[in-house]
Amino acid sequence: MHIAAKIIIAFVALIHIYILWLEMFAWLTRARKVFRTLPQDMFAPTKSMAANQGLYNGFLAAGLIWSLLITDTVWSINVATFFLGCIVVAGLYGAYSVQKKILFVQAVPAALGLLAIYLL
Repeated sequence: MHIAAKIIIAFVALIHIYILWLEMFAWLTRARKVFRTLPQDMFAPTKSMAANQGLYNGFLAAGLIWSLLITDTVWSINVATFFLGCIVVAGLYGAYSVQKKILFVQAVPAALGLLAIYLL
């Protein structure tokens, strides 16, 4: 896999580690400043739901990190493709159902990762 693809994959993994941290550990503090469209009075009642979402983001990050550690090129590409594809789909659905910004925060970087894998 080309080094540019690995850099983009690592960047996407970092995005999802950050989202994990926000949703699991900083929902009542820093997340209030990041998720501005959610009314302030909804943070406390949605804390456990956000933590669950954060856990899923952690699984996505773990899969991408795993893809970078696999020494077999074909397997590495297959695993990265699966997890980047999951992120693109989740980002598209989030942009449609929650907020358009999700398209640019999640789906576009993951799509760039896929392009880097298959075009470089």
